[in-house]
Amino acid sequence: MDDDGSKYTSPGKAIESMISERGWTHSDLADAIGKHRPLVTSLISGKRSVTPELAILLAAALDTSPEFWLRLEGDRQLSLVNPDVEDVARRARLVNMAPIKDMIRRGWISQTNDLESLEGELKRFFDVESIDSEPQVFAAARKSNPDSPLNREQRAWVARARQLASAHPARAPFSRDRLDELTKQLRRLAAYPKECTEVADVLSDYGVRFVVVQPLDKCQIDGAAFWVNDSPAIAVSLRYGRIDAFWFTLMHELAHIIHNDVASVDCDLAGRGQVPSRMKSEIERKADEAAASILIPKSDLESFVMMFSPLYSKARINQFAHKVKIHPGIIVGQLQHRAELGWDAGRDSLVDIRDHVTSTALTDGWGKTIAPGSLD
Repeated sequence: MDDDGSKYTSPGKAIESMISERGWTHSDLADAIGKHRPLVTSLISGKRSVTPELAILLAAALDTSPEFWLRLEGDRQLSLVNPDVEDVARRARLVNMAPIKDMIRRGWISQTNDLESLEGELKRFFDVESIDSEPQVFAAARKSNPDSPLNREQRAWVARARQLASAHPARAPFSRDRLDELTKQLRRLAAYPKECTEVADVLSDYGVRFVVVQPLDKCQIDGAAFWVNDSPAIAVSLRYGRIDAFWFTLMHELAHIIHNDVASVDCDLAGRGQVPSRMKSEIERKADEAAASILIPKSDLESFVMMFSPLYSKARINQFAHKVKIHPGIIVGQLQHRAELGWDAGRDSLVDIRDHVTSTALTDGWGKTIAPGSLD
């Protein structure tokens, strides 16, 4: 017998047709499968489902296969339900677009159970007219995988950073003619952790917007550089609150502005997972080299390495830090980046500066959440 079931609309119709061809009654089939007649009647009327056990029994009695009956039963059950698949598809687009629960928890969008309202919240947040198109973020963003597009968490992070930067103009107009002076002013702050409190004000005085946004879960991003109208902006996540990671990220983003880079991505700057500069794009290599040189002149660092490698004692690092007027933790970070020091070396020098930075910068995170609409 044909086993595809295509000519039958339900298990009941198939049973009815097959026993009729054999001249059987409901009782005959019940006897054949060792069940009571009411069960067969219930199967034919559709009041009872075909279980795997019944599928095996019917297959043996009616010369078919168990799969034949289970396919028919599956088709019957699907025909009985009518979910709003359009709403499901719409919600799936929203879930793919953004980490909704995390954004609600952070106060980036309002809590709502209404689909229309939720779409409106995301359109407002990403500044798009439709949820059918993927939000585009215009930024040179430092993230863990330089060869892939931003994931939904990273995209939301950059969009939030743009929101804050757009609502927080710098105190002075931006001028490329003052970038060298800005670089020197920032570099003077890298000697002591508490000087990080002045970073936001210095950048603002030179026309650069600066914001801090705590990363979302699964958001491996360190910072971003982008433009808001005619002024540049730098955002950092302080994912690593260490002094070396902060200053290298800040100078890397500043290098993007100095080089007039439009869009770029970069891997982790600190920690065991960082990608060596030689494996990055030319744009990112240039930014890495500029950041390192701004913090410690290349010739000075190479001379130090030639003199003392691999015996970098704490005393020697501190003496070198005093000579170049920079915090020892930044030297440790660069030596680790060069693979001159192991990741577990010099840990006491890698002080946390997160509280210093966030005490003066416009910050979203670490208990400093900015409510929706408060930036309008």
